[in-house]
Amino acid sequence: MATATTKKALQGGEFLIRESGPQDIFIPEEINEEQQMIAQTCTEFLQQEVWPILDRIDAQEEGLMPALMDKAGALGLLGVSVPEEYQGFGKDFVTGMLVTEKTGAGHSFSVAMAAHTGIGTLPILYYGNDAQRAKYIPKLATGEWKASYCLTEPGAGSDANSGKTKAVLSPDGKHYLLTGQKMWITNAGFADVFTVFAKVVDPKTGEADKNLSAFIVEKGFGGITLNPEEHKMGIKGSSTRQVFFNDCPVPVENLLSERGNGFKIAVNILNIGRIKLAGATLGGAKETIDRSVQYANERQQFGRPISSFGAIRQKLADMAVHAYVTESALYRCSRDMELAIEALKAEGADHAKALLKGVEQFAAEAAILKVAGSETLDFIVDEGVQIYGGMGYSAESPVERAYRDSRINRIFEGTNEINRMLTVDMLLKRAMKGQLDLMGPAQAVAAELMGIPDPGSMPGMTGNEDLLGDEKRMVANFKKAVLMVAGGAAQKLGLELAKHQETLMHIADMVIDTYMAESVLLRTLKLASLKGSEGVTEQLAMCQLYIHDAADRIHKYAKEAVNNFADGDEQRAMLMGAKRFSKNTNLNTAELRKLVAKKMIAEGKYCY
Repeated sequence: MATATTKKALQGGEFLIRESGPQDIFIPEEINEEQQMIAQTCTEFLQQEVWPILDRIDAQEEGLMPALMDKAGALGLLGVSVPEEYQGFGKDFVTGMLVTEKTGAGHSFSVAMAAHTGIGTLPILYYGNDAQRAKYIPKLATGEWKASYCLTEPGAGSDANSGKTKAVLSPDGKHYLLTGQKMWITNAGFADVFTVFAKVVDPKTGEADKNLSAFIVEKGFGGITLNPEEHKMGIKGSSTRQVFFNDCPVPVENLLSERGNGFKIAVNILNIGRIKLAGATLGGAKETIDRSVQYANERQQFGRPISSFGAIRQKLADMAVHAYVTESALYRCSRDMELAIEALKAEGADHAKALLKGVEQFAAEAAILKVAGSETLDFIVDEGVQIYGGMGYSAESPVERAYRDSRINRIFEGTNEINRMLTVDMLLKRAMKGQLDLMGPAQAVAAELMGIPDPGSMPGMTGNEDLLGDEKRMVANFKKAVLMVAGGAAQKLGLELAKHQETLMHIADMVIDTYMAESVLLRTLKLASLKGSEGVTEQLAMCQLYIHDAADRIHKYAKEAVNNFADGDEQRAMLMGAKRFSKNTNLNTAELRKLVAKKMIAEGKYCY
């Protein structure tokens, strides 16, 4: 795999205050031959084993999902990211992401697989001791045992640390007795191993720990009962049950990590889960685009295929833009995480600690991608149904299932509302810890507001011959808009900012659009440097379409946020700044969309 080269690797959140060049990022076009072969294996598995039996999977035919997991395990798909010493392949983060993307088109199967390889396996792999890893990870990597993750409770969803499941040490000190109820537990119906979060309770005082602890619980320990399968809107083939623990005896050696460390485990595993979810949604999005293009080419109306009509071409183009942008940001961030992991290993950290710290550093970007990926898929499946028309509403069409299955992704791994607020919160916390200098650049932007605008900083003001020169300046100005609004809100509201959720959500949307815009800009420039601008005309068009649309959105978000907390002269100055920093140029979007759609229609698939 080609390696991104930088003088100093980008740190988490630094995209807001530091300029990156195309050479600094990894793009999907640099995926190497071995990785492409692994990706092809994933696609062939879906084609041969999953897609032909989707109705049987959704009907939850007895034993079918575990059998599919066994087949995936035999191919090594469950152990791609597991170290070789534990029967895995030990591949890097980017390769693991590629597998997640390709299998993400597998509907309910992809949910079962992702839960097993992600939140099911990773807590033990990254937080288990040597004995725990040696006992459980090889069986999980091969699929001999299936894994599940028990965190959510009836009264503890987003507020996971408020869970009431308790663990009481037995009188002989050999076991923790777990008692409590968990709900929405993926893979519960066939799992052999559960990672269960509970609060240790002092048997003498009855007082519970403030923070959760985590336990490795085998199905055979006893004291475990399951409710029937939940009936869900989508992902119907995924096993989802309530799990009840009634004095379930867990050997003390199955305490995962340290007592009271469960909440930290949950948070860090969710960071990985969030970016992996973005990868899975990308896979589903590309598959839906493929089917939509094929249907548009086949469906005849008024004597010609509907793909020849401008309204359909606009939809196909917008679907492609969303997928291309999401992919750009996903692999940029995945490689940034990989570089951070490699740097930590070079400093002496073991694989597990290096991975956790490397991913944790980019927790804000993971939250950004979770939101962007899930909303990209939602947009694409919705447009897919519309392209199919009445047939799209029929259960006989592939997009009907895709539409229903998509909806859960805005709830999984923390709702998108929670992730938006977390994005801003994590960036501000990194700033307060001295890990990210937001204050200096924010003050510089505030000073700039009081000066006379530099025409060279405004898109379309100076005449520009550089490739995507206007878009480069627009992205730089997006960052100024974020710093202006976030800095102004933090200064005005102080510690009260956390209570102003509407303002936080507007700032988060600005941050998300800025990260996505810069990612697609850098990818497209790098592609142009590799292939020549004449070889990437459609990618140039998609880049322009996204960034110019983002400018309008950022202006709206900035204006609403400023009006929420500022008044008087400060408000007027910041509103002028919002307009200045989100200015875009005139663009013939219809022609650009036709260009993007035309190539897909000719090739009969998403081809970017």
